[in-house]
Amino acid sequence: MPKYMLIMRATDETVTAYQAMDFEKIMNDMGAFNEEMIKAGVLVAGEGLEDAADSVVVDYSTETPVVTDGPYGETKELFNGFWILEVASKEEAVEWAKRAPLAGPGSKAEIRKVTELDQFPQDNEHIQKERAWRESTGQL
Repeated sequence: MPKYMLIMRATDETVTAYQAMDFEKIMNDMGAFNEEMIKAGVLVAGEGLEDAADSVVVDYSTETPVVTDGPYGETKELFNGFWILEVASKEEAVEWAKRAPLAGPGSKAEIRKVTELDQFPQDNEHIQKERAWRESTGQL
């Protein structure tokens, strides 16, 4: 069954709006949503991310990568967290995303299909090593 990543995206306006909300309510709403996905058997993984102000960006635009503190300088939206769902179709992933407790100005969820290991050339040495590692760790 395919996997889809639901990417939580936020703007500065979203962050400001969430700071005014009851944190306990946010946690309860998110926990209930996660529990619903667990009971449905579709949740593979999910994590929130720390404040983007504490991030580090590695920019590969030059021959030697440049490391800077904080988010991209002109970012209008930030990656705020994610869920990985194992569902039958993109449409099912969309239905789950529509139920996510992400209401508010600037709040969005981007849905992207996860490329599976089997979709890469299987005769590639590095794909074979990754497959062996995944098998040895119980991921396959």
